[in-house]
Amino acid sequence: MEIKKDLCKTIFRGYDIRGIYPTELDEDTAYTVGLGFGSHIRRMGKDTCIVGHDNRLSREVLTNALIKGITETGVHVIFLGLCTTPMYYYACIKLKIYSGVMVTASHNPKDDNGFKFAFDESGNCKGQEIQDFLNEIIEGNFISGEGSITNYDITNDYIKLFAENLHFGERRVKAVIDPGNGTTGIIARKIYELFPVDLEFINEESDGHFPNHHPDPCVEENLSQLKYKVLESKADVGLSFDGDGDRLGVVANDSSFIPTDKYMIMIVRDIIDKVSKKRFLCDVKCSKSFSDEVEKLGGTVCMYRTGNSYTKAKVREDDLPFGGELSGHVYFRDRWPGFDSGLYAGLRLLEILSHTDKSVTDLLAGINQYYSTEEIKFSSPDTIKFHVIEKVEAYVKEKGYSYSDIDGIKVLYDDGWALVRASNTGPNITVRFEAKTESRLAEIQKEFTDLINQYNS
Repeated sequence: MEIKKDLCKTIFRGYDIRGIYPTELDEDTAYTVGLGFGSHIRRMGKDTCIVGHDNRLSREVLTNALIKGITETGVHVIFLGLCTTPMYYYACIKLKIYSGVMVTASHNPKDDNGFKFAFDESGNCKGQEIQDFLNEIIEGNFISGEGSITNYDITNDYIKLFAENLHFGERRVKAVIDPGNGTTGIIARKIYELFPVDLEFINEESDGHFPNHHPDPCVEENLSQLKYKVLESKADVGLSFDGDGDRLGVVANDSSFIPTDKYMIMIVRDIIDKVSKKRFLCDVKCSKSFSDEVEKLGGTVCMYRTGNSYTKAKVREDDLPFGGELSGHVYFRDRWPGFDSGLYAGLRLLEILSHTDKSVTDLLAGINQYYSTEEIKFSSPDTIKFHVIEKVEAYVKEKGYSYSDIDGIKVLYDDGWALVRASNTGPNITVRFEAKTESRLAEIQKEFTDLINQYNS
Protein backbone atom coordinates (compact mmCIF):
# COMPACT_ATOMS: atom_id res chain seq x y z
CA MET A 1 0.00 0.00 0.00
CA GLU A 2 1.42 3.38 -0.98
CA ILE A 3 0.67 7.05 -0.55
CA LYS A 4 -1.33 8.16 -3.57
CA LYS A 5 0.50 11.02 -5.27
CA ASP A 6 -1.95 11.53 -8.14
CA LEU A 7 -5.25 11.67 -6.26
CA CYS A 8 -8.39 12.01 -8.36
CA LYS A 9 -9.40 15.47 -7.14
CA THR A 10 -12.96 15.31 -8.45
CA ILE A 11 -13.90 12.67 -5.86
CA PHE A 12 -13.62 15.38 -3.19
CA ARG A 13 -17.16 16.65 -3.56
CA GLY A 14 -19.50 19.05 -1.81
CA TYR A 15 -20.63 16.72 0.99
CA ASP A 16 -18.14 13.88 1.06
CA ILE A 17 -15.55 11.89 -0.88
CA ARG A 18 -17.21 9.75 -3.53
CA GLY A 19 -16.03 8.01 -6.69
CA ILE A 20 -16.03 4.87 -8.83
CA TYR A 21 -14.07 1.91 -7.46
CA PRO A 22 -11.33 1.18 -8.44
CA THR A 23 -10.76 3.73 -11.23
CA GLU A 24 -11.32 6.90 -9.18
CA LEU A 25 -11.18 5.57 -5.64
CA ASP A 26 -8.78 2.72 -4.93
CA GLU A 27 -6.96 1.12 -2.01
CA ASP A 28 -4.04 3.57 -2.11
CA THR A 29 -6.45 6.51 -2.15
CA ALA A 30 -8.25 5.15 0.91
CA TYR A 31 -4.92 4.65 2.71
CA THR A 32 -3.84 8.20 1.87
CA VAL A 33 -7.17 9.64 3.03
CA GLY A 34 -6.71 7.69 6.28
CA LEU A 35 -3.28 9.24 6.79
CA GLY A 36 -4.72 12.67 6.15
CA PHE A 37 -7.72 12.16 8.42
CA GLY A 38 -5.68 10.78 11.30
CA SER A 39 -3.10 13.55 11.02
CA HIS A 40 -5.80 16.20 10.95
CA ILE A 41 -7.56 15.08 14.11
CA ARG A 42 -4.22 14.53 15.87
CA ARG A 43 -3.48 18.21 15.25
CA MET A 44 -6.87 18.95 16.79
CA GLY A 45 -5.77 17.14 19.94
CA LYS A 46 -7.84 14.01 19.30
CA ASP A 47 -6.56 10.43 19.36
CA THR A 48 -9.69 8.30 18.73
CA CYS A 49 -12.23 8.02 15.94
CA ILE A 50 -15.11 5.78 14.83
CA VAL A 51 -15.23 3.91 11.51
CA GLY A 52 -18.08 1.92 9.94
CA HIS A 53 -19.01 0.74 6.46
CA ASP A 54 -22.16 -0.14 4.51
CA ASN A 55 -22.64 -3.20 2.28
CA ARG A 56 -20.90 -1.93 -0.86
CA LEU A 57 -18.89 -4.61 -2.66
CA SER A 58 -15.63 -2.67 -2.20
CA ARG A 59 -16.25 -2.07 1.51
CA GLU A 60 -13.59 -4.34 2.98
CA VAL A 61 -10.74 -3.33 0.69
CA LEU A 62 -11.34 0.38 1.16
CA THR A 63 -12.15 0.20 4.88
CA ASN A 64 -9.04 -1.84 5.69
CA ALA A 65 -6.85 0.57 3.76
CA LEU A 66 -8.50 3.59 5.40
CA ILE A 67 -8.03 2.16 8.90
CA LYS A 68 -4.42 1.28 8.17
CA GLY A 69 -3.75 4.89 7.25
CA ILE A 70 -5.57 6.24 10.32
CA THR A 71 -3.81 3.95 12.80
CA GLU A 72 -0.39 4.73 11.32
CA THR A 73 -0.90 8.31 12.55
CA GLY A 74 -1.33 7.12 16.13
CA VAL A 75 -5.11 7.37 16.17
CA HIS A 76 -7.14 4.59 17.80
CA VAL A 77 -10.06 3.30 15.74
CA ILE A 78 -13.33 2.08 17.20
CA PHE A 79 -14.58 -0.16 14.41
CA LEU A 80 -18.31 -0.77 13.95
CA GLY A 81 -18.02 -3.12 10.99
CA LEU A 82 -21.09 -3.46 8.78
CA CYS A 83 -23.69 -0.88 9.80
CA THR A 84 -26.04 1.73 8.43
CA THR A 85 -24.96 5.36 8.37
CA PRO A 86 -27.55 6.21 11.08
CA MET A 87 -26.06 3.47 13.28
CA TYR A 88 -22.66 5.12 12.79
CA TYR A 89 -24.13 8.51 13.72
CA TYR A 90 -25.65 7.09 16.89
CA ALA A 91 -22.40 5.39 17.86
CA CYS A 92 -20.70 8.80 17.71
CA ILE A 93 -23.40 10.24 19.98
CA LYS A 94 -23.47 7.28 22.37
CA LEU A 95 -19.69 7.14 22.77
CA LYS A 96 -19.28 10.93 22.63
CA ILE A 97 -16.63 10.51 19.96
CA TYR A 98 -17.49 12.80 17.07
CA SER A 99 -14.47 12.22 14.85
CA GLY A 100 -15.16 9.46 12.38
CA VAL A 101 -15.54 8.07 8.88
CA MET A 102 -18.43 6.16 7.34
CA VAL A 103 -17.43 4.22 4.24
CA THR A 104 -20.44 4.54 1.94
CA ALA A 105 -21.67 5.86 -1.40
CA SER A 106 -25.24 6.25 -0.12
CA HIS A 107 -27.68 5.87 -3.04
CA ASN A 108 -25.07 5.91 -5.82
CA PRO A 109 -24.64 2.99 -8.28
CA LYS A 110 -23.09 -0.23 -6.95
CA ASP A 111 -19.58 0.43 -8.32
CA ASP A 112 -19.27 3.70 -6.39
CA ASN A 113 -17.97 4.09 -2.87
CA GLY A 114 -16.81 6.91 -0.68
CA PHE A 115 -16.29 8.46 2.74
CA LYS A 116 -18.58 10.61 4.85
CA PHE A 117 -16.35 12.06 7.52
CA ALA A 118 -16.43 14.39 10.50
CA PHE A 119 -13.59 15.92 12.49
CA ASP A 120 -15.65 17.06 15.49
CA GLU A 121 -19.13 17.86 16.83
CA SER A 122 -19.89 20.22 13.94
CA GLY A 123 -20.90 17.21 11.83
CA ASN A 124 -20.02 15.88 8.41
CA CYS A 125 -17.45 17.91 6.52
CA LYS A 126 -18.79 19.89 3.58
CA GLY A 127 -17.92 22.53 1.02
CA GLN A 128 -14.66 24.35 1.61
CA GLU A 129 -13.76 22.07 4.52
CA ILE A 130 -13.44 19.19 2.07
CA GLN A 131 -11.33 21.20 -0.36
CA ASP A 132 -9.08 22.33 2.50
CA PHE A 133 -8.73 18.70 3.57
CA LEU A 134 -7.74 17.74 0.02
CA ASN A 135 -5.04 20.41 0.04
CA GLU A 136 -3.82 19.14 3.39
CA ILE A 137 -3.52 15.62 1.98
CA ILE A 138 -1.65 16.87 -1.08
CA GLU A 139 0.86 18.65 1.19
CA GLY A 140 1.59 15.24 2.70
CA ASN A 141 2.63 16.34 6.20
CA PHE A 142 1.40 13.17 7.87
CA ILE A 143 1.96 12.39 11.53
CA SER A 144 3.45 9.01 12.49
CA GLY A 145 2.26 6.88 15.36
CA GLU A 146 0.86 3.53 16.36
CA GLY A 147 -2.90 3.38 16.83
CA SER A 148 -5.07 0.42 17.75
CA ILE A 149 -8.35 -1.09 16.55
CA THR A 150 -11.23 -1.96 18.90
CA ASN A 151 -14.40 -3.63 17.64
CA TYR A 152 -17.69 -2.24 18.89
CA ASP A 153 -21.28 -3.33 18.27
CA ILE A 154 -23.84 -0.50 18.41
CA THR A 155 -26.78 -2.72 17.42
CA ASN A 156 -28.45 -3.26 20.81
CA ASP A 157 -28.14 0.36 21.89
CA TYR A 158 -29.53 1.49 18.55
CA ILE A 159 -32.53 -0.82 18.83
CA LYS A 160 -33.15 0.42 22.39
CA LEU A 161 -33.22 4.01 21.11
CA PHE A 162 -36.17 3.14 18.86
CA ALA A 163 -37.98 1.16 21.54
CA GLU A 164 -37.91 4.10 23.94
CA ASN A 165 -38.80 6.76 21.40
CA LEU A 166 -42.02 5.67 19.67
CA HIS A 167 -45.53 5.33 21.07
CA PHE A 168 -48.08 3.56 18.89
CA GLY A 169 -51.86 3.85 19.11
CA GLU A 170 -54.58 1.24 18.94
CA ARG A 171 -54.81 0.84 15.16
CA ARG A 172 -52.66 -1.94 13.77
CA VAL A 173 -51.18 -0.68 10.51
CA LYS A 174 -50.09 -2.94 7.64
CA ALA A 175 -46.80 -1.96 5.97
CA VAL A 176 -44.61 -3.32 3.20
CA ILE A 177 -40.92 -2.73 3.87
CA ASP A 178 -38.32 -2.58 1.07
CA PRO A 179 -34.70 -2.25 2.22
CA GLY A 180 -33.73 -2.42 -1.46
CA ASN A 181 -30.99 -4.97 -0.63
CA GLY A 182 -29.20 -2.14 1.14
CA THR A 183 -27.62 -2.16 4.57
CA THR A 184 -30.92 -1.61 6.42
CA GLY A 185 -31.61 -5.27 5.66
CA ILE A 186 -29.35 -6.20 8.58
CA ILE A 187 -31.53 -4.47 11.17
CA ALA A 188 -34.89 -3.35 9.75
CA ARG A 189 -36.83 -6.42 10.82
CA LYS A 190 -35.37 -6.39 14.36
CA ILE A 191 -36.50 -2.80 14.84
CA TYR A 192 -39.87 -2.88 13.09
CA GLU A 193 -40.97 -6.06 14.87
CA LEU A 194 -40.76 -4.15 18.16
CA PHE A 195 -43.97 -2.35 17.23
CA PRO A 196 -47.61 -3.44 16.68
CA VAL A 197 -47.42 -3.37 12.86
CA ASP A 198 -48.30 -6.08 10.34
CA LEU A 199 -45.16 -6.37 8.22
CA GLU A 200 -44.25 -7.76 4.85
CA PHE A 201 -40.66 -7.48 3.59
CA ILE A 202 -39.29 -7.50 0.05
CA ASN A 203 -35.64 -7.21 -1.06
CA GLU A 204 -34.57 -7.70 2.55
CA GLU A 205 -31.26 -9.47 2.00
CA SER A 206 -28.23 -7.20 2.31
CA ASP A 207 -26.54 -7.46 -1.09
CA GLY A 208 -24.18 -4.82 -2.47
CA HIS A 209 -25.00 -5.88 -6.02
CA PHE A 210 -28.46 -4.30 -5.49
CA PRO A 211 -29.97 -6.98 -7.75
CA ASN A 212 -33.60 -5.83 -7.66
CA HIS A 213 -33.45 -2.08 -8.14
CA HIS A 214 -31.18 0.93 -7.81
CA PRO A 215 -30.84 1.90 -4.10
CA ASP A 216 -32.43 5.35 -4.35
CA PRO A 217 -35.92 5.33 -2.79
CA CYS A 218 -36.76 8.86 -3.89
CA VAL A 219 -36.80 8.00 -7.59
CA GLU A 220 -40.26 6.66 -8.37
CA GLU A 221 -39.17 4.10 -10.96
CA ASN A 222 -37.12 2.32 -8.28
CA LEU A 223 -40.28 1.61 -6.29
CA SER A 224 -42.28 -0.36 -8.86
CA GLN A 225 -41.97 -3.61 -6.89
CA LEU A 226 -43.02 -1.86 -3.70
CA LYS A 227 -46.03 -0.27 -5.41
CA TYR A 228 -47.17 -3.64 -6.73
CA LYS A 229 -46.78 -5.31 -3.34
CA VAL A 230 -48.69 -2.55 -1.51
CA LEU A 231 -51.67 -3.05 -3.80
CA GLU A 232 -51.41 -6.84 -3.76
CA SER A 233 -51.25 -6.96 0.04
CA LYS A 234 -53.82 -4.20 0.57
CA ALA A 235 -51.24 -2.50 2.78
CA ASP A 236 -51.65 0.91 4.36
CA VAL A 237 -48.22 2.10 3.27
CA GLY A 238 -44.95 1.03 1.67
CA LEU A 239 -41.54 2.18 2.97
CA SER A 240 -38.18 1.95 1.21
CA PHE A 241 -34.64 2.94 2.17
CA ASP A 242 -31.42 3.76 0.37
CA GLY A 243 -28.14 1.85 0.33
CA ASP A 244 -26.82 3.12 3.67
CA GLY A 245 -30.16 3.66 5.39
CA ASP A 246 -30.32 7.40 5.99
CA ARG A 247 -33.09 8.17 3.47
CA LEU A 248 -36.76 7.21 3.14
CA GLY A 249 -39.11 6.67 0.21
CA VAL A 250 -42.89 6.33 0.70
CA VAL A 251 -45.66 4.66 -1.29
CA ALA A 252 -49.25 5.40 -0.25
CA ASN A 253 -52.09 2.92 0.21
CA ASP A 254 -53.23 3.49 -3.39
CA SER A 255 -49.66 2.77 -4.62
CA SER A 256 -48.97 6.43 -5.44
CA PHE A 257 -45.46 7.72 -4.83
CA ILE A 258 -45.26 10.28 -2.02
CA PRO A 259 -42.40 12.76 -2.53
CA THR A 260 -40.47 13.71 0.60
CA ASP A 261 -41.88 17.25 0.71
CA LYS A 262 -45.39 15.78 1.02
CA TYR A 263 -44.19 13.35 3.70
CA MET A 264 -42.82 16.41 5.51
CA ILE A 265 -46.24 18.06 5.40
CA MET A 266 -47.77 15.05 7.18
CA ILE A 267 -45.10 15.30 9.87
CA VAL A 268 -45.49 19.06 10.37
CA ARG A 269 -49.28 18.68 10.62
CA ASP A 270 -48.72 16.12 13.37
CA ILE A 271 -46.12 17.94 15.46
CA ILE A 272 -46.73 21.67 15.03
CA ASP A 273 -48.99 21.89 18.08
CA LYS A 274 -46.60 19.75 20.13
CA VAL A 275 -43.44 21.87 19.69
CA SER A 276 -42.70 25.33 21.02
CA LYS A 277 -40.67 26.49 18.03
CA LYS A 278 -42.79 26.39 14.89
CA ARG A 279 -40.07 26.90 12.30
CA PHE A 280 -39.22 24.09 9.88
CA LEU A 281 -36.52 23.61 7.28
CA CYS A 282 -36.87 22.56 3.66
CA ASP A 283 -34.35 22.63 0.84
CA VAL A 284 -34.59 24.59 -2.41
CA LYS A 285 -35.96 21.56 -4.28
CA CYS A 286 -39.12 21.24 -2.18
CA SER A 287 -42.50 22.19 -3.56
CA LYS A 288 -44.12 25.48 -2.58
CA SER A 289 -46.92 23.32 -1.19
CA PHE A 290 -44.70 22.68 1.84
CA SER A 291 -44.14 26.34 2.70
CA ASP A 292 -47.80 27.10 1.93
CA GLU A 293 -48.91 24.45 4.42
CA VAL A 294 -46.49 25.49 7.17
CA GLU A 295 -47.63 29.10 6.87
CA LYS A 296 -51.28 27.98 6.83
CA LEU A 297 -50.65 26.17 10.13
CA GLY A 298 -49.08 29.27 11.70
CA GLY A 299 -45.44 28.29 11.28
CA THR A 300 -42.51 29.67 9.33
CA VAL A 301 -40.12 28.07 6.85
CA CYS A 302 -36.36 28.17 6.55
CA MET A 303 -35.51 27.40 2.90
CA TYR A 304 -31.91 26.24 2.69
CA ARG A 305 -29.45 24.76 0.28
CA THR A 306 -29.58 21.09 -0.71
CA GLY A 307 -27.25 18.54 0.86
CA ASN A 308 -27.42 16.31 3.90
CA SER A 309 -24.31 17.85 5.48
CA TYR A 310 -25.77 21.34 5.11
CA THR A 311 -29.41 20.74 6.00
CA LYS A 312 -28.68 18.62 9.07
CA ALA A 313 -26.21 21.20 10.37
CA LYS A 314 -28.69 24.04 9.78
CA VAL A 315 -31.49 22.24 11.64
CA ARG A 316 -29.13 21.77 14.58
CA GLU A 317 -27.64 25.29 14.51
CA ASP A 318 -31.07 26.98 14.36
CA ASP A 319 -32.53 24.56 16.93
CA LEU A 320 -35.42 23.56 14.68
CA PRO A 321 -37.79 20.74 15.70
CA PHE A 322 -37.91 19.22 12.20
CA GLY A 323 -36.58 19.65 8.70
CA GLY A 324 -35.75 17.77 5.56
CA GLU A 325 -34.94 17.82 1.89
CA LEU A 326 -36.52 16.36 -1.22
CA SER A 327 -33.82 13.69 -1.54
CA GLY A 328 -35.27 11.79 1.44
CA HIS A 329 -33.14 13.04 4.34
CA VAL A 330 -35.31 14.20 7.26
CA TYR A 331 -34.27 15.34 10.72
CA PHE A 332 -36.37 15.02 13.86
CA ARG A 333 -35.32 16.94 16.94
CA ASP A 334 -38.60 16.94 18.85
CA ARG A 335 -37.80 13.60 20.57
CA TRP A 336 -34.99 12.13 18.47
CA PRO A 337 -31.26 13.03 18.47
CA GLY A 338 -31.48 14.89 15.14
CA PHE A 339 -29.65 12.56 12.76
CA ASP A 340 -31.31 11.22 9.63
CA SER A 341 -32.54 7.65 9.76
CA GLY A 342 -34.81 6.20 7.08
CA LEU A 343 -36.05 3.51 9.48
CA TYR A 344 -37.01 6.08 12.10
CA ALA A 345 -38.65 8.38 9.55
CA GLY A 346 -40.75 5.46 8.35
CA LEU A 347 -41.80 4.56 11.87
CA ARG A 348 -42.89 8.12 12.60
CA LEU A 349 -45.36 7.82 9.72
CA LEU A 350 -46.56 4.44 10.97
CA GLU A 351 -46.98 5.94 14.44
CA ILE A 352 -49.18 8.71 13.01
CA LEU A 353 -51.31 6.17 11.15
CA SER A 354 -51.70 4.08 14.30
CA HIS A 355 -53.45 6.99 16.03
CA THR A 356 -56.02 7.64 13.29
CA ASP A 357 -58.35 5.80 10.94
CA LYS A 358 -57.14 7.96 8.04
CA SER A 359 -55.11 6.65 5.13
CA VAL A 360 -51.89 8.23 3.84
CA THR A 361 -53.85 9.84 1.01
CA ASP A 362 -56.36 11.18 3.57
CA LEU A 363 -53.50 12.72 5.56
CA LEU A 364 -52.51 14.70 2.48
CA ALA A 365 -55.96 16.20 1.86
CA GLY A 366 -56.24 19.96 1.45
CA ILE A 367 -52.68 20.63 0.33
CA ASN A 368 -52.18 23.36 -2.25
CA GLN A 369 -51.52 21.62 -5.54
CA TYR A 370 -48.80 22.52 -8.01
CA TYR A 371 -47.52 20.81 -11.13
CA SER A 372 -43.91 19.73 -10.66
CA THR A 373 -41.30 17.74 -12.52
CA GLU A 374 -39.21 15.13 -10.82
CA GLU A 375 -35.58 16.03 -10.34
CA ILE A 376 -34.02 15.87 -13.82
CA LYS A 377 -30.32 15.23 -14.36
CA PHE A 378 -28.17 16.42 -17.25
CA SER A 379 -24.82 14.68 -17.54
CA SER A 380 -22.11 17.31 -17.21
CA PRO A 381 -18.42 16.74 -16.36
CA ASP A 382 -17.26 18.08 -13.00
CA THR A 383 -14.89 20.39 -14.88
CA ILE A 384 -17.79 22.03 -16.78
CA LYS A 385 -20.93 21.93 -14.67
CA PHE A 386 -20.16 24.98 -12.49
CA HIS A 387 -19.41 27.08 -15.58
CA VAL A 388 -22.84 26.16 -16.92
CA ILE A 389 -24.43 27.47 -13.71
CA GLU A 390 -22.50 30.73 -14.07
CA LYS A 391 -23.88 31.15 -17.59
CA VAL A 392 -27.42 30.43 -16.39
CA GLU A 393 -27.03 33.10 -13.71
CA ALA A 394 -25.82 35.62 -16.29
CA TYR A 395 -28.87 34.81 -18.44
CA VAL A 396 -31.23 35.23 -15.48
CA LYS A 397 -29.70 38.58 -14.58
CA GLU A 398 -29.97 39.78 -18.18
CA LYS A 399 -33.67 38.82 -18.20
CA GLY A 400 -34.24 40.68 -14.93
CA TYR A 401 -35.73 37.60 -13.23
CA SER A 402 -36.06 37.40 -9.48
CA TYR A 403 -33.86 34.58 -8.16
CA SER A 404 -32.11 33.02 -5.18
CA ASP A 405 -28.51 31.84 -5.36
CA ILE A 406 -28.39 30.01 -2.03
CA ASP A 407 -27.84 26.79 -3.98
CA GLY A 408 -27.41 27.07 -7.72
CA ILE A 409 -29.99 29.35 -9.32
CA LYS A 410 -33.63 29.24 -8.28
CA VAL A 411 -35.71 31.55 -10.50
CA LEU A 412 -38.84 32.76 -8.71
CA TYR A 413 -41.91 33.60 -10.78
CA ASP A 414 -45.32 34.62 -9.45
CA ASP A 415 -46.74 31.37 -10.83
CA GLY A 416 -43.84 28.93 -10.41
CA TRP A 417 -40.11 28.43 -10.19
CA ALA A 418 -37.10 26.88 -11.93
CA LEU A 419 -34.11 25.42 -10.11
CA VAL A 420 -30.79 24.78 -11.85
CA ARG A 421 -27.84 23.58 -9.77
CA ALA A 422 -24.62 21.62 -10.04
CA SER A 423 -24.82 18.27 -8.30
CA ASN A 424 -22.42 17.84 -5.40
CA THR A 425 -22.53 14.04 -5.59
CA GLY A 426 -21.88 13.35 -9.27
CA PRO A 427 -21.02 14.79 -12.71
CA ASN A 428 -24.49 16.19 -13.28
CA ILE A 429 -26.53 19.35 -13.47
CA THR A 430 -29.83 18.81 -11.68
CA VAL A 431 -32.99 20.77 -12.39
CA ARG A 432 -36.56 20.87 -11.14
CA PHE A 433 -39.52 22.96 -12.19
CA GLU A 434 -42.88 23.83 -10.69
CA ALA A 435 -45.88 25.93 -11.74
CA LYS A 436 -49.56 26.50 -11.04
CA THR A 437 -50.64 25.07 -14.40
CA GLU A 438 -49.35 22.31 -16.66
CA SER A 439 -48.97 24.70 -19.59
CA ARG A 440 -46.91 27.13 -17.55
CA LEU A 441 -44.78 24.27 -16.24
CA ALA A 442 -44.03 23.24 -19.83
CA GLU A 443 -43.01 26.81 -20.70
CA ILE A 444 -40.63 27.15 -17.76
CA GLN A 445 -39.14 23.71 -18.34
CA LYS A 446 -38.53 24.35 -22.04
CA GLU A 447 -36.86 27.69 -21.40
CA PHE A 448 -34.26 26.29 -19.05
CA THR A 449 -33.86 22.90 -20.68
CA ASP A 450 -32.99 24.62 -23.96
CA LEU A 451 -30.61 26.91 -22.08
CA ILE A 452 -28.77 24.03 -20.39
CA ASN A 453 -28.49 22.07 -23.62
CA GLN A 454 -26.97 25.15 -25.26
CA TYR A 455 -24.45 25.87 -22.49
CA ASN A 456 -23.64 22.24 -21.71
CA SER A 457 -22.70 21.24 -25.26
